[in-house]
Amino acid sequence: MADQYAQSGEDKRPAEIPAIRWEELPEGPVLVLLDQTRLPAEEVETVCTDASALVEAIRSLAVRGAPLLGIAGAYGVALAAARGFDVDEAANALASARPTAVNLSLGVRRARAAYQAELAGGGDPAQGARAALAAARQLHREDAEASARMAAHGLALLDELLPGGGHRILTHCNTGALVSGGEGTAFAVALAAHRMGRLRRLWVDETRPLLQGARLTAYEAARSGMAYTLLTDNAAGSLFAAGEVDAVLIGADRIAGDGSVANKVGSYPLAVLARYHHVPFIVVAPVTTVDPKTPDGAAIEVEQRPGYEVTETAAPQAPVTGAGAGMPVAPLGTQAYNPAFDVTPPELVTAIVTEEGVISPVTADALAGLCTKAGRGAAEAEAGAEGGRGGRGPELS
Repeated sequence: MADQYAQSGEDKRPAEIPAIRWEELPEGPVLVLLDQTRLPAEEVETVCTDASALVEAIRSLAVRGAPLLGIAGAYGVALAAARGFDVDEAANALASARPTAVNLSLGVRRARAAYQAELAGGGDPAQGARAALAAARQLHREDAEASARMAAHGLALLDELLPGGGHRILTHCNTGALVSGGEGTAFAVALAAHRMGRLRRLWVDETRPLLQGARLTAYEAARSGMAYTLLTDNAAGSLFAAGEVDAVLIGADRIAGDGSVANKVGSYPLAVLARYHHVPFIVVAPVTTVDPKTPDGAAIEVEQRPGYEVTETAAPQAPVTGAGAGMPVAPLGTQAYNPAFDVTPPELVTAIVTEEGVISPVTADALAGLCTKAGRGAAEAEAGAEGGRGGRGPELS
């Protein structure tokens, strides 16, 4: 296939609206989010003044992506503390807002542990709120640093597996700056290849549900001046058959202890295609996405989205007749199966790229060693113990 739209490796680096930021206003602190449900048509921010508003933003996917959900959860706890709300109640509501991404509950636990530790040491609620905010900001910084390290490790792996450059990378869902404190996970690797002049083509799956590849990844690729092409999810097989895919790069919402990877639905079929066509299937995710407490893929709770996302479509200026305020594209009463994620077994994963390095082959022992290296076990046990002192929600167990 022709690459007549390929551009140079120069990155336009346009001024970007941050996906999330904390602001101190005269009437009190707020959390400001770039509303991702409005992209790419318009860049609109939404302001959360309490944890309940943030919970709704998480559920509606105004803010999304595993690493960013962890950051948002931590800021949400800090917001509740700073505004005098019940911190435990807010933490439980935030942690249960979406079940699959482990980062969300991890970020909530971390900020709540900081808050409770301050109170246990004799501090007052205001000091606890400052401690929670400091924990959230630290998590935000760590994620930005992890993003840069993942990009470096991922690019080195691509160059090892595919010497000579000219990479044609297929990606699924959205894994760029919109999901991260930095430049993302899998998308950050492709962006690094682009900047080095080694990206020939980024194939972008449109990605159900909610077309997050079409709306968000294409948006980020266009803003970065990358050579990209959008395709429907069920067109990927023909690309593999034509020899047009050199590697698949995806992110992850949860990686179980055995190396099973939960990611946006449609990832597992790509892994099967990649294995059949001898194409590397690479997962890029921070260590915080590894969940040693989830033993295997069968133990991962997969979020089910509303059926109307499949049976209806939102069309501007169309009459609103469906249950989801969209125009029906299936007969009324049609039942829809609409999981947000699927699970890829470790034997189909060529490598997992983290900020701590690359795991290949993907095994339970390798993941356990990675978590030990990153200090995940002790830190999480401490955060979990702190979090348990004030009552637990579904994601804090």
